[in-house]
Amino acid sequence: MKTNKILYFSGDDLRAILTMEKCIEAMATAFRALSSGQASMPLRTGLEMVADNATALFMPVYLPGIGKVGVKTVTMARNNPAKGLPLIHAMMMIFDSSTGVPLAVLDGEVITAMRTGAVSGLATSLLAKKDARTAAIIGTGTQGETQLEAVCNVRDIQKAYVFDIQAARADAFAAKMTRRLNIEVVVAGSAATLQNADVICTATSSNKPVFDDVYIKKGAHINGVGSYKPDMAEISPETIARAKVVVDQIEACLAEAGDLIQPIQRGIITKNHIHGELGELVTGKISARETDDEITVFKSVGLAVQDLITADLVLKIAQEKDLGTSLTL
Repeated sequence: MKTNKILYFSGDDLRAILTMEKCIEAMATAFRALSSGQASMPLRTGLEMVADNATALFMPVYLPGIGKVGVKTVTMARNNPAKGLPLIHAMMMIFDSSTGVPLAVLDGEVITAMRTGAVSGLATSLLAKKDARTAAIIGTGTQGETQLEAVCNVRDIQKAYVFDIQAARADAFAAKMTRRLNIEVVVAGSAATLQNADVICTATSSNKPVFDDVYIKKGAHINGVGSYKPDMAEISPETIARAKVVVDQIEACLAEAGDLIQPIQRGIITKNHIHGELGELVTGKISARETDDEITVFKSVGLAVQDLITADLVLKIAQEKDLGTSLTL
């Protein structure tokens, strides 16, 4: 019997292989494929493990253009932080779509962080003002780090404010990202500091808006990436109502994005308020920013096509440079 060999990539492997610039380019490819009907991607399946206060998500996708099929599994165990364990664990698997042969297993947490940052970078490149110089990051986890890295990749950000309910985490984030990005990153002194931000990224697990609409200035761009369930929301309904809203996928956001579902249910907006999808921006089917005063919002719940295209990027680079750990099944 013939044995199968696959490549394994740890989180450290992925951090050494992937760059934000390449990931942003990959996101443009992914959303172009999605918008043109070249991706088969059902809505993710969620499994609530009530007895364990945990959730499991399963995200399959098929991209015939690259000859790959993949699935990412994510678990969120809400009791873990109290045990000194990470809240989220994730794993990505890739298969050759023509033969079904397994090709690689990858750390899903780094894949998720990089592709989530990269999609905000892509959206920011298309929607934020060209002269945006100041950013604000709400939430200081790994997602917050890649959000800021991606925004700095596409705009000449000079200063970033960081917001977090835990002061120590905010201080540590500011110091770390100042060193990494060589820009000024400071802890916000008050909620009103948000008025200075040209680009705002929310990366939290909040069930209620994390800012007041009065602090959003004309011309601001917002990336909302934290909420992924109907009962979660980070962005103020009033902000949603006065913004041009672009989403990663309309079907997914109308099923999962509390930032949109809740104001629709309250009659503040209708689903027709959604300007369109990111892939339509990439392909030029819909308009991007039209005035300097326009407020723009990109809402993402995260799509499997992002994971597969990022994993495929890893595989291509690894094969060129003979990277990854070979495992025999």
